[in-house]
Amino acid sequence: KPGEQKSSKEPLPSPCMHLAVVACGDRLEETLIMLKSALLFSNRRLCFHIFAEDSLKPEFEKKLKEWPSSYTKKFEHNIYPITFSVGNAQEWKKLFKPCAAQRLFLPVILKDVDSLLYVDTDVLFLRPIDDIWHILKEFNSTQLAAMAPEHEIPKIGWYSRFARHPYYGTTGVNSGVMLMNLTRIRSTHFKNSMIPSGLTWEEMLYPLYQKYKNYITWGDQDLLNIIFYFNPECLYVFPCQWNYRPDHCMYGSNCKGAEEEGVSILHGNRGVYHDDKQPTFKALYEVIRDFPFEDNLFQSLYYPLQSKFLDTVHTLCGRIPQVFLKQIEKTMKKVYENRVIVYLGANHRY
Repeated sequence: KPGEQKSSKEPLPSPCMHLAVVACGDRLEETLIMLKSALLFSNRRLCFHIFAEDSLKPEFEKKLKEWPSSYTKKFEHNIYPITFSVGNAQEWKKLFKPCAAQRLFLPVILKDVDSLLYVDTDVLFLRPIDDIWHILKEFNSTQLAAMAPEHEIPKIGWYSRFARHPYYGTTGVNSGVMLMNLTRIRSTHFKNSMIPSGLTWEEMLYPLYQKYKNYITWGDQDLLNIIFYFNPECLYVFPCQWNYRPDHCMYGSNCKGAEEEGVSILHGNRGVYHDDKQPTFKALYEVIRDFPFEDNLFQSLYYPLQSKFLDTVHTLCGRIPQVFLKQIEKTMKKVYENRVIVYLGANHRY
């Protein structure tokens, strides 16, 4: 404020928000667009933990270095090889999608990381990661991970109709966006269906897989559902707008949180960014992909998005464009307000 004496002490840097992703096969571009969406809107510094096949590492390094310095200074990154600490590595690698089971081993590998947000490569952030990171503070004393339900309506949910193994709650949970307190995971002994006493996370994974491998369809997600079926007190369930998928709109709109607040995190599973089945999801992916980093967000991102959405109004998901636009518009306004405040402060224009 005017007239106030400025402190000689520099503010301490904000602690890092840790974001992990696993990329194998043809997921390089998708992963980079996801990381880009995280950077565009987030406020605090980000630490990226990228688990990738050896052949992808040089390309990741090259592409990340090409980003402008105004963005590269907002994050640090580490690229790790695909490794599994227990069991048969080839078996884990082939479980469901290539390398997806790597996420099960994050608490074991990232021993110095306290908390982490894991996302699939086909995720897009439409608001700051800071906002989902705050959910960690809402955990009670027994909760150590957070996920969204697999479906909102049990009678049309996959788990409630077809699962041949235990799963969490009435509809199961989706592991594409998973917030984890790794410190708690490492120190907990989990109830299980194999022995009367508890097992650590690492001790439990391979025996659990061996027991249920003939009954699981969705790989590591099914294993997580089994774990939290036996340990429901360990899971915090966040609302569907934090993991919004085509299922939330292709059978009619069934995510109330997104209708009220807008989509916070978009999860384009089913390959919808790359085909024409869900043009609304594809439009968001392409606009963020094509956005030049240092351009005007409204001019080069929001307006093109509005224009593309006009072509999708005939589709089930396209009939509710406000659900997709509400949060991203709010987020961009905040970005500009923050920049204006910083600019005014720097120039002493009060």
